[in-house]
Amino acid sequence: MPQLNKDELFMLKKQLGKEQMLMEKYKNYALICKDPQLRTKCEQLAAHHQSHYQVLQSLLQ
Repeated sequence: MPQLNKDELFMLKKQLGKEQMLMEKYKNYALICKDPQLRTKCEQLAAHHQSHYQVLQSLLQ
């Protein structure tokens, strides 16, 4: 993999923060949802953003 320049590294870290925030929000939404279908959807979205986070994190290693 080619080395990332300063701007690419900055944007990657910024996106990591966004993915983490979305993951946490959806996990919290799932905890407070009373509707089982909506809770399931929030859990799925949290998992989706967690997957994105892990892929981006792997680019930093």
